[in-house]
Amino acid sequence: MGTSKRLDRAIKKLYIAFYNGTLHPECSKSCAVGNILDNKDSWKHLSDSHGSLQLNYVGLVNQNLGRKFNGYSPVELLQIESEFLEGCGYVLPLNASNRKPKNPTDKEVLFQGLSKAIALLCALDGVENVMDYSRLFQSQNKTQPYAIAEVMEV
Repeated sequence: MGTSKRLDRAIKKLYIAFYNGTLHPECSKSCAVGNILDNKDSWKHLSDSHGSLQLNYVGLVNQNLGRKFNGYSPVELLQIESEFLEGCGYVLPLNASNRKPKNPTDKEVLFQGLSKAIALLCALDGVENVMDYSRLFQSQNKTQPYAIAEVMEV
């Protein structure tokens, strides 16, 4: 399955952040989009609230000009962050009164968020979800659908 350069780069950055412990949903430099954008937080000026899907004036101008940030439009960035935060268990937008996970940096919490974000990243590029392992367990005529070598390729 071929993937775009932007998807490959985004997944690699998220993977590294997850395993290095530098992924944090509440920090705009260390969240999903912050990591995709090289740990910069300038993207937060595209919306008035962290986790919102609504572009503000700055976001609309950038969107209408066709601006891309590491290959992603402002709308796509807000969608990615929203999926990540919802997957982590947040009620959006982020604020003091909305529900959030007890431990936002728990590996299970972050994995759930990454799973949703990566599913969206794949959908944005029109490719199968690279995190979908269900095909490993599909079987026709009780035969193994994929050779172990195919599954284990990195």
